[in-house]
Amino acid sequence: MFMQQMVNGFSLGSMYALIAIGYTMVYGVLRLINFAHGDIMMVGGFLGFFGIEVLGLPFAAAVLLAIVGAALLGMASDRVAYRPLREAPKISLLITAIGVSFFLENAFNVFFGGVPRAFPVPAYLEVMVEFFGLMMPMSAVIVPLLTAILLGIILWILFKTKYGMAIRALAFDVGTVNLMGIDANRVITLVFGMGSALAAVGGIFWAVNYPSVEPMMGVLVGLKAFAAAVVGGIGSVGGAVLGGLIIGFTEVVVVAFFPELGGYKDAFAFIFLILILLFKPTGILGIDFEKSRF
Repeated sequence: MFMQQMVNGFSLGSMYALIAIGYTMVYGVLRLINFAHGDIMMVGGFLGFFGIEVLGLPFAAAVLLAIVGAALLGMASDRVAYRPLREAPKISLLITAIGVSFFLENAFNVFFGGVPRAFPVPAYLEVMVEFFGLMMPMSAVIVPLLTAILLGIILWILFKTKYGMAIRALAFDVGTVNLMGIDANRVITLVFGMGSALAAVGGIFWAVNYPSVEPMMGVLVGLKAFAAAVVGGIGSVGGAVLGGLIIGFTEVVVVAFFPELGGYKDAFAFIFLILILLFKPTGILGIDFEKSRF
């Protein structure tokens, strides 16, 4: 039973990790907590639903539609809402992020209604597979593997490409990067697009595991992913993944072995957040906030 719950926790933690990476990348560049990020995840889930249910696309094509659509939305939100405030106090950016979050939630509530819609899960993702005596749905196998692949791609971009070098340079000093002839705004927009694409993948598989989509689905998930980013070390991509896994493991395992705490399962992410802020404010893998290097 313990190993079975570990697998479930690993799958849940992987979804948190995908969303947490977006938080930590945006923070690493702009020192901004993008509270609209969880709602980008919700948009990804709705785009996947729209692609399968309305356009009749196969699941893989619907995932691609969600990734592209969410990435474009993330880049558009940066261009419209955040770029004009680059030189403004950080509190202005934070309030703007909250405003973008409310806008997306209410826009989808108006156009799609607040009633949850059943997500059409492909049959092959519900197939139960046996692995060393453990029974798990195919989606529980795919999500961690996909998270590992996407993490590898993100790290390759950050450390092996010129755009990655520019992103890491922005994490040190935006002004100096501009003086060196690099278009900082374009690089920041790319960061928003990458983070939003990962959030869309997380949103799709969240809708697969809890087969429904609704406009408020990203609120609590986004807050937990933010807690995961802080626990692992905000500004560290590897820390975001580690924090997501810790939050996912804890949420699943504690409830499995202490069912009477089931009503408090959402609190464990924030208990970890409080403890980390008390005893290691930079997070498990984090360094000083002002010197974040991914």
